[in-house]
Amino acid sequence: MVNKPMIVVAAVVVLAGAGIAYYFHVHNAPAARLPAAAAAPPPAPAEPAIEHPVPNSGSASAPLPALGDSDPALRDALDGALGKDAMRYLVPEGIVRHIVVTIDNLPRQKVSAAKRPTVAVPGTFLVQGDELHATIDPKNYARYDAMVSVVRKLDMKQVADVYLHFYPLFQGAYQDLGYPTGYFNDRLVQVIDSLLATPQILGPIELTRPNVLYTFADPTLEARPAGQRLLLRMGPDNAAVIKAKLTELRAIITAAPPAR
Repeated sequence: MVNKPMIVVAAVVVLAGAGIAYYFHVHNAPAARLPAAAAAPPPAPAEPAIEHPVPNSGSASAPLPALGDSDPALRDALDGALGKDAMRYLVPEGIVRHIVVTIDNLPRQKVSAAKRPTVAVPGTFLVQGDELHATIDPKNYARYDAMVSVVRKLDMKQVADVYLHFYPLFQGAYQDLGYPTGYFNDRLVQVIDSLLATPQILGPIELTRPNVLYTFADPTLEARPAGQRLLLRMGPDNAAVIKAKLTELRAIITAAPPAR
């Protein structure tokens, strides 16, 4: 989260420095050579409004480790909230940064596999048909069943409590990513909304294979964000579980009134 008091202090320092420079120049220049008054500098851009301030986690006073040292503390917290079954899917290092990068990329066309916070789903992508006419094999959806079964059991209040407690680290990682005035919780809500907008397709999903990898034959599906395409590949039943949990999480992390 952008520190508003520090922004005010920085603005005061800049303005005071400008005033000192102007005073020194005027009072040391010959009276006949006083420069014309300079045009007023343009106003500083307003700080972006925060749409979804994080609710109070109730543990804001608890000390947090530095971002680069946060993996052990976060693993312990997630172990208590998610349980051992879920933890085996989690990449153990760089957790906050991997989560932030992946969440930020889900509404885009591509997600970096090297930065994902979870291990790859086992098995290979299964199709029915041939290269000229293929559809996703319903058996492919079973590759995600074990992970989705773990997600189905999650208490999203406990998950949100961990997120809110460690929120300053997520915010810092998001700003480091290239959004110095961005607000990560707003981005998370945007991403959840994008995923919830994934269409439900009950029939066979046709594929094409222009090169090594299969893509959706329907260009409107292929043009959808990477996160939506992932949900489509998981199958409608698994996607419904994920959407339900995302809906629960969204309700919790948007419980605070918008900042004014």
